[in-house]
Order: sequence, then C-alpha cells, then structure tokens
Amino acid sequence: MESEKPQNPSPMEPQEEGSNKISKKEAAKLERQRRRQEAAAAAATAVSIVSIEESDPLSGNYGDVELIDLQSKAVTGRKWTEVGSVTPEMKDEVVLIRGRVQTIRPVGKKIAFVVVRERGFTVQCVLTVKLELVSSQMVKYATSLSKESIVDVEGVVTIPEKPITGATQQQVEVQISKLYGVNRAVPTLPINIEDAARSEVEIEQALEKGEQLVRVNQDTRLNFRILDMRTPANQGIFRIQCQVENIFRQFLLSEGFVGIHTPKLIGGSSEGGSAVFRLDYKGQPACLAQSPQLHKQMAICGDFGRVFEVGPVFRAEDSFTHRHLCEFTGLDVEMEIKEHYSEVMDVVDCLFVAMFDSLNENAKGT
Repeated sequence: MESEKPQNPSPMEPQEEGSNKISKKEAAKLERQRRRQEAAAAAATAVSIVSIEESDPLSGNYGDVELIDLQSKAVTGRKWTEVGSVTPEMKDEVVLIRGRVQTIRPVGKKIAFVVVRERGFTVQCVLTVKLELVSSQMVKYATSLSKESIVDVEGVVTIPEKPITGATQQQVEVQISKLYGVNRAVPTLPINIEDAARSEVEIEQALEKGEQLVRVNQDTRLNFRILDMRTPANQGIFRIQCQVENIFRQFLLSEGFVGIHTPKLIGGSSEGGSAVFRLDYKGQPACLAQSPQLHKQMAICGDFGRVFEVGPVFRAEDSFTHRHLCEFTGLDVEMEIKEHYSEVMDVVDCLFVAMFDSLNENAKGT
C-alpha cells in the first residue's frame, strides 16, 4: 500500500492566519479602550463618592463645574491672575488662577500640595483643612483630580519660609480657599509630561548612576503632539521664535524697511538646481519657492529701497541628517547699496545686537 502524501496547505490558510492576527490586534485595541473608559468613569465618580461618604457644608467651595455653568450666559466680572505674574509683591492678595494640574502631593488627610501650570509657569498651591473654609472632603477632592486637568484656584498669596524649588514662582505660594475642576483629563495619559520634559543629558546621567528613567521617543511625541507641546522646552522654542520674529520685524521697520509677501507657488525654481519641490498646477509645471530672492530684487528695482520678509522656504534637498529641514521659516532682508557692501553688514550687525539684547532682557524665564 502506498503511503499517503501530505496534502498541501490550502491557499486560504495563510489568509485565515493573517485575519486572526488582525482580529487579535483589534481585540487588544478594544480592550485598551475599555480599560481607559473604565478608568475615566472611575475618576468621574470620585467626587460623588466623597459626597456620599459624608455631607459637607463647605461643598460650595469645591467640585467639578458643569459645562452648562461655563457657557457664556453672563459676565461675572471675575479677573484671573496669570501664574507667571504671581510675585512676592502680591502678598496677602486674593488671586484667581486657571491652569493645569501638574502634580498633586497629599500629606495625610488634612494637607495637599497642588502645583498648577499655566503657559509654562508653575506655582505651588497649598490646601490645608481649616474651620469654616477648607474641609477634609475638599482635600480628598483635590487628590482625586487627574494630572493635566484644568482647574480654577482661588486663594491668598503667601511667602514660604524656603524657596519652592519645584515651581517657577519660587518665592510665593497660594493658600487655597476654593478649588473647582473645569475640565478633567483622563486618569492615564499616553505621555507623562515629567518624562517628556527630561533632556537626553538627564537620562544619560541617570544611567551612569544606575537609574532607569523613561525616555519618550520621537514617534510618541509626534503621535501626541498636543501633550508634547506642553513641556518647558517646546514652550520655550515657540515663544523665543515669536520674539525673534517680532524683534526682527520691529528693528527693520525702524530702519526704514518695508515688509513684503512674495509668492510661494511659482512657475520655476528660484535658485536653480534640483533641490526643489515640483508639482503639477492644472496641467502646467510649478514648484514651491526655494527663496524669495527674485521677488526681493524686483521690489528693490521697483524703488522700495529696503524690504524684508518673514515666510516659509522650501528645499527638497536629498539629505537625511538630524539638522536637515525641507521647510523652514526664513528671515530675509534686501536693501539697495549706496557705495559699499559694508552698509548691509552694519544693518545686520545692529540687527543681531538688538535681537540678542532683547532676548536677554525679555526671555529669561522662557
């Protein structure tokens, strides 16, 4: 009797295996979503649990604000104080602050420290149980808040015995009398702001000491860019960039320059070569501008005398370095020369001096 030959696998089997893999991924994704929803629901009921445990006569001083209460129905006249402007000169003043909860540190059942952040500035707020002002339930409510939640804090500015090293406003702290949750963040964020704020130097130094710190990779930062933009480094990049552009513009205007806007979609390369993004424009060849050089020269020949532009520049260079950019914001200047090119050099020299002087004066805390 001849032995039976093993049958070839059905061509459908690899497809079924692939579909199983896809279904497993979808199941895992749904499971993660379910866990997040459960965690969010648990956080949302934290406040109601506090009220169920014991009625609080001071419940009006804290709690989540409903969306209907935040709608523009009336002007209350309340004035918010920016965290960055809270200084020792405001001692004993009552301030109203709106910001994000950066950290919460409970100390027993009667004291909790809440660091509130607004636009890169942070201030430590202290919640202490006091008769007819702050209850233990209020402290428990504060500890139930998730990081990055938006809150309104009302309290009195005081001077601590020692500088607060964990906040930008080191010489002051706020004694909380009222605390309201404006918008709660999910309990578990995809990025921890403290982890994302660490520099590579800090991580390497920790490794040398045998400590393992979380490194937030570039792909994770880009996938959750909104959270990544809240880190001090990114806040500083955007704010300094804004100041540089403003100084550049104001200085050149004071020197008689005229700001212009040149086309970014043009019929041919503006500087020649192959480093150009080419595209089809309704059946005709076109490309993105590599430089406003041609149009700046046209403006000079058009008797403008001195012109400048702040705008995007596109370069399709075949490079993959860490410092390579295919699109960047250019600060371009063009001016007529009376006798010598040193006239341009003098303007540029004064421009950089004004730029760095202004940054040193106005961007120290950035």
